[in-house]
Amino acid sequence: MNFSLFGRKLAGESGILTLMDDLARPLPEGVPHRPLGGGNPARIPAVEQAYRREMERLMADGDAFEQTIGRYDTPQGRLSFLEAIAAFLRSEFGWDVGPENVAITNGSQSAFFYLLNLFSGDDESGCKTILFPLVPEYIGYADQGIARDTFVTLPARVELIGDHEFKYHIDRDLVASYLNDHPEVGAICVSRPTNPTGNVLTDDEIDALSRLAGKHDIPLIIDNAYGLPFPNIIFPEMMTGSAKPHWNEDIVLTMSLSKIGLPSFRTGIVIAKPEIITAIGALNSIVALASGSMGQALGESMLRSGELKTLADTAVQPFYRDRLNRAKEVMIEVFGDRPWRMHRSEGALFLWLYLEKLSVPATELYSRLKERGVIVVPGEYFFFGRDDGTDEEVAWKNHPHREKCLRINYSGDPELVHEGLRILAEVSAELEP
Repeated sequence: MNFSLFGRKLAGESGILTLMDDLARPLPEGVPHRPLGGGNPARIPAVEQAYRREMERLMADGDAFEQTIGRYDTPQGRLSFLEAIAAFLRSEFGWDVGPENVAITNGSQSAFFYLLNLFSGDDESGCKTILFPLVPEYIGYADQGIARDTFVTLPARVELIGDHEFKYHIDRDLVASYLNDHPEVGAICVSRPTNPTGNVLTDDEIDALSRLAGKHDIPLIIDNAYGLPFPNIIFPEMMTGSAKPHWNEDIVLTMSLSKIGLPSFRTGIVIAKPEIITAIGALNSIVALASGSMGQALGESMLRSGELKTLADTAVQPFYRDRLNRAKEVMIEVFGDRPWRMHRSEGALFLWLYLEKLSVPATELYSRLKERGVIVVPGEYFFFGRDDGTDEEVAWKNHPHREKCLRINYSGDPELVHEGLRILAEVSAELEP
């Protein structure tokens, strides 16, 4: 089939397509499944009960259910939900936002396809790029650009903590210098908490990036899929500083209902200045006509009453904190005094394991683990950037962590996680000198 350049770029080989396809392939016959690889949120009874109640309320309220399933919302989103989001953010954080600052997309993955292509690619001045000031970074960004070679990543600083932890930090001087030398940068993008590492950029780091964005008249895009105020999968006790939500007119903040229990309803939320929101609505009208309504309908009254935030604080965060602490105890037990480190787990659903002495690429370890029924995600997928460029621009290719890290979802059944980590320690030990 003779696809266009667009078709060949987006329908060809990509890290996330390869990963999702391989994760779906059956295991060898008779091998027990220990899934530690995907990003699906855990099922939490208190959250599911709340949504079941809301669905029952919707169905009992005259023709509210039929109105929800039988009518398109506007391309920007369901008007009452836009108002509810804006009112919540004004009340909770004092932000000067209204419905004109909010758009809904079919999941935050769709939002990033829109945003990353709004600010990268050809324009009158040349070819705009997106700057990711820290790698490893979310695999789902890597192949979203329509134009080729427009995503630039910069190496992070690594802080070693104790015997078995470390933390990535943004190299602020490097980022500032790069922006001064590269006026083609159209936006800065970070995830907070970071998928895959569980890193939470500090308030100081976000403030510094926001100032740089303002100085260069470009947006700072913050992926807040795991953050505050919901789903609040953030663990302040693991941080050295605070990590409050940030928004101003130089920031595009994305949120989601996926990790607070509604992944299949694909409800992404974008908070930005009106010009960007108008553009998101226009793109949504062309690509999707409108976003799905059910997630907005189920979440609206819970948002207005404060229940959504209460669930995040009292059910979601404690659930993941407990699962994280159990997994960390197992890691210490099964890896012992071997040379291993784990990124300090400040948020999100993942452990980011660094095996310094691993003698094969992480993709090979992944394949061997899959033969034993253990599914993880090899670290190579989370390192991306330009194929050619300055030393900083291509540093991702030779990053010392690139072939020696794994992403592990710790949120599953504790017995399966325990067994999966035990097998991981056993198999990886066989691949160390």
